[in-house]
Amino acid sequence: MQEKTKLLDEAAISRAIKRIAHEIIERNKGTEDLILIGIKTRGLPLAKRIQHAIEKIEGTKVLTEALDISLYRDDLTNRDASVEPTVKNPSIQADLLGKKVILVDDVLFTGRTVRAAMDALVDLGRPNYIQLAVLIDRGHRELPIRADYVGKNIPTSLDENIKVQLEEIDQKEQVSIFE
Repeated sequence: MQEKTKLLDEAAISRAIKRIAHEIIERNKGTEDLILIGIKTRGLPLAKRIQHAIEKIEGTKVLTEALDISLYRDDLTNRDASVEPTVKNPSIQADLLGKKVILVDDVLFTGRTVRAAMDALVDLGRPNYIQLAVLIDRGHRELPIRADYVGKNIPTSLDENIKVQLEEIDQKEQVSIFE
């Protein structure tokens, strides 16, 4: 694959995170009963960045947790057969009952990752509601799922891939499109 264009740099990612944080606070009328849950891998650092932005705006620290959805994926049969899925302890320690959960991920594409995350959350408890925040929405949904908070909408063809690189994981900060 070859990089076609860089879509977001470090400053643009930072602006998108701040905007999402403001929208979350506004829509939820503050931070009471709010929990940010980052879908591993890149959703977690994004959730922590949103947490930090909310803390700077509101002066309160919102609980942030990580969610591993690997056993909830509906495409396990399409993956490498030599890799056996392992049962892990639930990664979320917080009580979700009656909470306002904001799921955070890097890219929204078919909706299957988000569906798997919602299945995992419901198995862990019953939140008051679940909202979705994504850095990039690239379209091509296979399931009726939409994001409540979007950093940037980037319509793509099915031949293109969006690659989010974050300093915490990739030692690089950018969003690019590849062909």
